Amino acid sequence: MNPAALSLWAGQTVHKRFVPFERSFSYKLTLIDLDIDQLAAAGKVSRFFSVNTPGVFSFRSSDHGPRSPRAPLRPWAEEQFAKAGIDLGGGTIRLVTFARHFFYKFAPISLWYGYDRSAHLKGIIYEVNNTFGEHHCYVAPIEAARAQHMADKALHVSPFFDVTGQYAFILRDPDDTLDVVVTNMKNGVRTHMANIKARRVAVTDSALLSLATRNLFSSLGVTAAIHWQALLLWMRGAKYHAKPPPPTAVTSVAQAHSPAADRSPEGVS
Repeated sequence: MNPAALSLWAGQTVHKRFVPFERSFSYKLTLIDLDIDQLAAAGKVSRFFSVNTPGVFSFRSSDHGPRSPRAPLRPWAEEQFAKAGIDLGGGTIRLVTFARHFFYKFAPISLWYGYDRSAHLKGIIYEVNNTFGEHHCYVAPIEAARAQHMADKALHVSPFFDVTGQYAFILRDPDDTLDVVVTNMKNGVRTHMANIKARRVAVTDSALLSLATRNLFSSLGVTAAIHWQALLLWMRGAKYHAKPPPPTAVTSVAQAHSPAADRSPEGVS
């Protein structure tokens, strides 16, 4: 685990739909990685990055967790970890997410990594957002360097999938490589897969300037990409599902899972 207050993850995400037809796309992204107890220090790393104030790139605490400008993040995160029986004992909590770009941010998923005082990864919170301004968290204990777990879907994310089935998560303890896979499952069959693979890079003024000018999919462009892909799916005849009411619970607890028995639809390998 990198002890820095702020670092970057540079890589790409791949999305693949399996039913009722195959479609895949990928794009580059850059994520920020913050120690939630060192936000003031993170805001001093670069003149192009700020915390809880406007900037070229920034992090706003109220975009996450309790969604309150005055509420600290740590008590909220510890409460969510406790729902899965996870006690960090005051260890580090790191938040991996998309940066706010000027006055805009949308993070389809943010990852809260919880460590104990010996720097062992003990738990993960997947904070999922949809484009309707709703969010839900899936929390799970981590017992191995490569963790696998599953939770029932609770939040309407895509209008082309209903809120049934499960999410299967595969997660590796990040060091210099970020590796996360989230698969939509229905009746034991994969319907959609998304992953993030990235490498850790230091925060510099030049790295952030490059992100601002050449890699907009990590900021403003992520929403445009989501709507563009939705349009292409609609044009191919994907079934539209109306948005149901959001879940009443803030968090779902994920269970240990082995993907050995997962199946692809007929004809998909």
